[in-house]
Amino acid sequence: MDGAGAQVQTAIDVLKQRFGDRLTTNDTIRARHGTDESYHAPMAPDAVVFPQTPEEVIEIVEICRDHKTPIIPFGVGTSLEGHIAALEGGVSVDLGQMNKVLEVNAEDLDVTVEAGVTRKQLNEYLRDTGLFFPIDPGADATIGGMTATRASGTNAVRYGTMRENVLSLGVVLPDGRYVRTGKRARKSSAGYDLTRMFVGSEGTLGVITDITLRLYGIPETISSAVCTYPNVDDAVNTVILTIQSGVPISRIELIDEVQMQALNKFSDLGYAERPTLFFEFHGTEAGVAEQIESVRAISDEFGGADFAWASKAEDRSKIWQARHDAHYANMQLRPGAKAWPTDVCVPISRLADCIAETRKDIEESGLLAPIVGHVGDGNFHVDMVLDPDDAEEVARAAALNDRLVARAQAMDGTCTGEHGVGYGKIDKLAGELGEAVDVMRSLKQAIDPNNLMNPGKIVRL
Repeated sequence: MDGAGAQVQTAIDVLKQRFGDRLTTNDTIRARHGTDESYHAPMAPDAVVFPQTPEEVIEIVEICRDHKTPIIPFGVGTSLEGHIAALEGGVSVDLGQMNKVLEVNAEDLDVTVEAGVTRKQLNEYLRDTGLFFPIDPGADATIGGMTATRASGTNAVRYGTMRENVLSLGVVLPDGRYVRTGKRARKSSAGYDLTRMFVGSEGTLGVITDITLRLYGIPETISSAVCTYPNVDDAVNTVILTIQSGVPISRIELIDEVQMQALNKFSDLGYAERPTLFFEFHGTEAGVAEQIESVRAISDEFGGADFAWASKAEDRSKIWQARHDAHYANMQLRPGAKAWPTDVCVPISRLADCIAETRKDIEESGLLAPIVGHVGDGNFHVDMVLDPDDAEEVARAAALNDRLVARAQAMDGTCTGEHGVGYGKIDKLAGELGEAVDVMRSLKQAIDPNNLMNPGKIVRL
């Protein structure tokens, strides 16, 4: 065992003495904590520890700091760019037992939760208050993980992403200090915006222990619809004109014909296997009716047909659960295969061009790669379904991903709209932001000089 390995083992021994059965080196649990939902190679930590309070997180960080042991914060493992892989070993800090809703301020429309609270748990807790938290990445992720990866999802076109909905954070820094990044006020011009710095930091700057979030009133009326189009261009142009017309739509999702085939088979939907948009409208009864008429008129211009409405909660739930299950549905198109999900985001005016060029690229590559996306804000996903043991096919998928990212960046877009960087897109970030990545590196070195917090993610030191 080398010196670094000996220090890690010493840290584990100290943690075991302090936390007992809440520290484990079980191979199965370790493997689970080094594996996310991505295609990237998993890497297990040396141990997993389960704190129950911020004070315990402080203890864990201090012990790891003293023994130069890497720390990898863990929510539920639903990330998509290798965020939780223990690239240099170390200790996975599973925050799942820190799952209390600490304070609801209904009058102020905010709530404070521990990092291990999941989005579904939070909305169930809020059900009788008339309030809800709208950020919906699909998976029942923890609020801490959603904050760390700057998650968004299907509702982002109206309600924004985690960036817009986190008011303040409690964070344990790599040196063991606990800091709060702000108060509950809806705006502040007091000092650096530390909250935004930690939102999307992917565990590389500290361990997020508690989060104060914006809440919203549950809409009086909610209605969903499904509409098919002659081709993807017509569907995308419907989206663009809807957004440019200022219709306050809540969700607008693109499903291409291959993706619809997968959803029909996996979720038993029965829709026409054509390019399709899923819509959802929130507001008063009159407001929703006005939104629907506006979108119907725009849709008619582009050949939209077969509007199917869902106003009952159970019918809406079926539509959106199917959308959230798209990744799993795609793998059923080719049993035994694995899916490599990737995403980009471009300005809305470039969306049609980017998707059209991407579809042509997919056809030329010969890959099975459905397209689905939160196109209301220019974000779409390509889910490449492939044989992981076929080196030539994997190489084609990697090349397709490279071209997709380069295309989006050339259109003044980004290599990832919501999946994050992790270690899967670390080189793409450098190509996108250039010297700005050096500034990120300087911040990382200032806050985490020993590079213990989730090393190997976002920036290389």
